[in-house]
Parts: sequence; C-alpha cells; structure tokens
Amino acid sequence: MQGRPDSGFLQWRWKPDGCELPRFDPGTFFEIVRGKTMAFIGDSVARNHVESLLCLLSSEEMPLGIYKDTEGRTRTWYFPHSNFTLMVIWTRFLVRDEERVINGSVTGVFDLHLDKMDKNWASKLPEIDYAILSDAHWFFRKNYLYEKGKNIGCIFCSEPGIKSLDIDSALQMVIKVVLNYINNCKKCRNILTVLRTFSPAHFADGAWDTGGSCNRTHPLGEKEIDLASLDWKIRSIQVEEIKRVRTVARRRRKFEVLDVTKAMLMRPDGHPNSYWGNKWMKGYNDCVHWCMPGPIDAWNDFLIALLRRHAFTDFTWS
Repeated sequence: MQGRPDSGFLQWRWKPDGCELPRFDPGTFFEIVRGKTMAFIGDSVARNHVESLLCLLSSEEMPLGIYKDTEGRTRTWYFPHSNFTLMVIWTRFLVRDEERVINGSVTGVFDLHLDKMDKNWASKLPEIDYAILSDAHWFFRKNYLYEKGKNIGCIFCSEPGIKSLDIDSALQMVIKVVLNYINNCKKCRNILTVLRTFSPAHFADGAWDTGGSCNRTHPLGEKEIDLASLDWKIRSIQVEEIKRVRTVARRRRKFEVLDVTKAMLMRPDGHPNSYWGNKWMKGYNDCVHWCMPGPIDAWNDFLIALLRRHAFTDFTWS
C-alpha cells in the first residue's frame, strides 16, 4: 500500500528448533478467549501487534469499534459473536511519567515515578483477563527515575549527585514494580500476564533521526545476529523478571513470556523503512515497527501457542 517494491520478506517464516509452530487459527483463538477481555499494554509497537491480530481475526469475525481516545492511541474492539473484547492501551513506560517542559516547550525528557502506575492501564486492570505487556523503546533517551519523590538515578546523563543508570537496569526496575503491582492487585480477576520481550530496531548507518535506514530484503542468518547486544540483554532481564515473579505469584495469577526477540533480530528486512506513509515525518525511516503482513504476524502464532497451554490446563477461570 505504501509502495514497497519487493515482496520476498513475506516468504520467510520462523521455525523453532525441534518442533513445528502451527499457524494462527482465528477459530481456535476465539474458542480460547470467548467471554474474555484481552489488553495489549504498551507503546506503538504494541499497537502494531494488535493491528496484526485484528487482521488475522477479521477473516473469522469483524469487530465493532466501541472506544477510541482523542489521539487514537487507546482503543477497544468488541467481537459480538465470540463475546470477546480486545483493547490496546497506550503507555510509554508502564509507570507514571511526566515530560519536562522548558519555556513552554516539551523536551522529550521524562520523569518516571516507580511507585505510581500509569493510570491509563492500571485503572482498567480489574476488567482484564489477559494482559499483554511490552516496554523498552522509550527508555532509549534521557529519563530521570524517582521513588517516593526521591531521585534514584538517570539514563543518559552525567550530572553531579545523580546516579547514572544503564537502560537495562532502569528497565528492570520498572518491570519489577509493574509485575509486583499486578501480582498484588486485590480487585483483579483471574489474570494471565504475558510480557512480550524486546522487539529490536534495525537502523543502519545512523539513528532514526540521523539518516538511519533498514533496506535489507532478506533475513539474517542465525550466526549473523549478536546475542551479546543490548537488545538481547533487555530480553534476558525481561525473562528473568517473569521467572522471579512466578516464585511469589499469588492465587489466580499466572505470568508468561512471549519471547520474540531472537526471531526478530533475524528480520531487518521486515520493517517499512521509507515505505510507511507518514506525512508528518517525511525523510525519516521506520526501522522500529513491522510491515503487515510480515514478520510480526508470527507473534500471534507464538501467542496462540502460549494461550493453548493455559486454556484447558490448571488455570481455572471463575
């Protein structure tokens, strides 16, 4: 639709070692989630995931759009035949954030409050059965972290008297408090929380705002990806935090990982690059989000496989 001339990126599909990954089946998905509410909680990559899911589900049933905020970032759809509600809830950091303003202009620098959740999603948590969390891309900038009103560190700063934090350690702090909040939610119903691991960007020859692009037309081989990269480090701490919270999980709480990082590290060919049709940011390439159809559709293959494990096993819904 946006003019990308090649289509070879559509011909590749992730294959796990030692097993087959069934393709997403919308009928089976609706059987599992009938009468439930699923929310994707995160930034624009979470929205990208929801858009892929909507496309796949629409072959079985068309949804009704029942809510959209003024910016179109938080939305709700309802599938009447399946009595299934699907939400995407916008949040930058999962915790409460405040953008710093200087002389009336926003700065792109945020204060993050680790002891306060973003109300945009936290207020809706009691009505959610499946919470699909994701976070990370907004941490790649200067951010200050606070706990109980006290500064505990900063990303990308070297200011006297302020502890300097790496991206992964700051992100781990946030993930820890968010998972603890969900685990201790007293008003929540039976809830399966799924943390989707980091979806890597593939900018080459520059960053997003310095001419970086992603013009490859075929995947990387397994030996070509860097498992010592920050992308993989972020994925590892996400997996670690899910393992940690499982050891203290309360009754009616389940925690899972939707592990997409390795599969997506191999797919620099799957981004829109210059073919994304954004009239507000002409001249910038998109190497963060994913083409549809494209590699991101595999996330829903992973998701339904994960849901199957819980649908008819020991997780009894009230």
